[in-house]
Amino acid sequence: MTTVVAPEPTTGAGRVSVARGYRFELVKLVSQWRIRLLVIACWIAPGLFVAGVSQQSTLPADTLFGRWMLATGWAGPLVILGFSGTWALPLLTSVVAGDVFASEDRLGTWRHLLVAVRSPRRIFAAKALASLTVILLLVAGLAASSTVGGLVAVGNRPLVGLDGHLLAPGDAAGQVMLAWACVLAPTLALAGIGLLGSVVLGRSPMGLLLPAVVALAMQLAQMLPLPVALRIALPSWAFISWNGLFTSPAQLGPLVIGLVVSLLWAVTATALAYLLFLRRDFTNLTDDGSGRRAVTAGLLPLVGLAGATVAVVASATGATGSGISQDKVQRSLATEFAHLYRMQTRQLNRPAVTEAQLRATATCNKGSVRVAAEGPGNDWRCVVSWHLPDVEATGTAIYQLDVTSDGRFVADGDGPKEVNGYFLVQTPTGDAPNPLWQFDGNVVLLSTSKG
Repeated sequence: MTTVVAPEPTTGAGRVSVARGYRFELVKLVSQWRIRLLVIACWIAPGLFVAGVSQQSTLPADTLFGRWMLATGWAGPLVILGFSGTWALPLLTSVVAGDVFASEDRLGTWRHLLVAVRSPRRIFAAKALASLTVILLLVAGLAASSTVGGLVAVGNRPLVGLDGHLLAPGDAAGQVMLAWACVLAPTLALAGIGLLGSVVLGRSPMGLLLPAVVALAMQLAQMLPLPVALRIALPSWAFISWNGLFTSPAQLGPLVIGLVVSLLWAVTATALAYLLFLRRDFTNLTDDGSGRRAVTAGLLPLVGLAGATVAVVASATGATGSGISQDKVQRSLATEFAHLYRMQTRQLNRPAVTEAQLRATATCNKGSVRVAAEGPGNDWRCVVSWHLPDVEATGTAIYQLDVTSDGRFVADGDGPKEVNGYFLVQTPTGDAPNPLWQFDGNVVLLSTSKG
């Protein structure tokens, strides 16, 4: 007697795995002309820009590390990093993550996709992973292109940190790569917001623009004189706090907080997008998203997360006010002056001197002695004092400081001319401005122990 074997259930027949769906979604993204243009631009344009600017006599001195682009090839990728955190990365995440679900709404292809994949969960995972891959490819292009352009145009030379200490080429390379790696966390946060907007708002243009709008609002918050706990508790802080990698010792506290906050935002926004996507009615082809749902299920949870992170950061760090105080400014300026004074000494072929011998100190006030010396502003005035071995007289130099709300300051020498005035000095790379004339610095906003 012949035994007849019953056929297996067909419920799992033709099941599309996440890996296969990921490859399909990745091909769909890369096949779009605007994505291809972005990839080409990110892998070519930064290098050409850095190489071109490095050959000019006029440098972007108003940009962090811009004044050092003629001195070392490692300054270029940091200039591009500063620009990318403000403008490029928010726009890139908007174009990629903000459109990955909305494109199916515009084309009306949800039914075909569901029939082929048969699982909204796998569809979401495939689309999220594909958009993440493209975003990582774009960020890698920005970093690699700007680095190659700087090294080819200027060379692998030491980099001056934000406290005046000199980083050897190997150390500079490691810190630059680490800084680029750190901005992946806030980029993921914006990508999560883009996924959420694309799911909630459907084919509405606001879904595409949401990451850029949120990033712009956060950047404006960083520019305003808001409490330091509020600004550090926003994902945009991680686009700024990489500056702390270029001091000695590194200012890791604010950076770690920024990374943790950014990852919390990334996980929360992505989870919200996932839950809302599973609850979507795919039979309604005219679903363009709901404004009420966007507020209740998208905006309010993120606002609640922001409030919770502000409370935790404020209680854990004890941070109050702007975080910019007189003693912090004085300590940062004195430390950087001592490092740069030693650099100037070497360039002028004078007898070597150590920071311990200099005993540099700074006395600063803001506006006038009757105004509290704290907070950002361009009215900081400081007098730096130092000592030289076998010289009884105390040296003094005056600086005007412009301190921004994120702790960055620009020190402008105001005499005496032979110390911090403008004149050229000879360096191994050619004539360069006096290092004590104008320089960038960084004030750590969280309280630290002296030294």
